[in-house]
Amino acid sequence: MATYTVNPGQQAYQPVEQSLVTYTHIMYGLHAFAVVMGLLTTATTVVGGFIFGLPSIIAVIMNYVKRSQVRGTWLESHFAWQLRTFWTAFVIAVSLFIVSAILALVIIGFVTWYIGALLLGVWIIYRVARGWMALQDRKTIGEPPVIL
Repeated sequence: MATYTVNPGQQAYQPVEQSLVTYTHIMYGLHAFAVVMGLLTTATTVVGGFIFGLPSIIAVIMNYVKRSQVRGTWLESHFAWQLRTFWTAFVIAVSLFIVSAILALVIIGFVTWYIGALLLGVWIIYRVARGWMALQDRKTIGEPPVIL
C-alpha cells in the first residue's frame, strides 16, 4: 500500500477509504448537533448536551468501533482529537461540579459553576469546530505546539 503526504512537511500516512472520511464527518456532525441542542434547549447547557447528549455518546461509541481501522492514517488524529475533547470535557465538568457543590455552601459555588460551564462550553465549541474544519481541509489535527 502506498503512502502519501497530506501537506508538505507533514508525516506520510497510509491512504484512507472515503467511507472512513464520511464516517468521521458523521461523528463531528453528531458532536455539533449535541452542542446545538445544548445551546437551543433550556433543559441543558452546551456542556450537558455534549457530555450527556445521546448524539455525542453515539459519536464516542462510533469512534471506539472504528478506531483500529484508522491507525496509521491521517484520520487517526481526528479520532484521538474527538475522544480527548469528550473525555477532557467530562473530567473538567465533574471536577467543576464537585468544587462548585462544595463552594455552594458559601453561595459562591453557583458563580463558579456558571463561569466554569460557560468557559468549558466555549472550549467544546472551539474543539468541535476546529477539528471539523481540519477534516474538511483533509488535514491532521492535534494539539498546538507549546511555545516557551
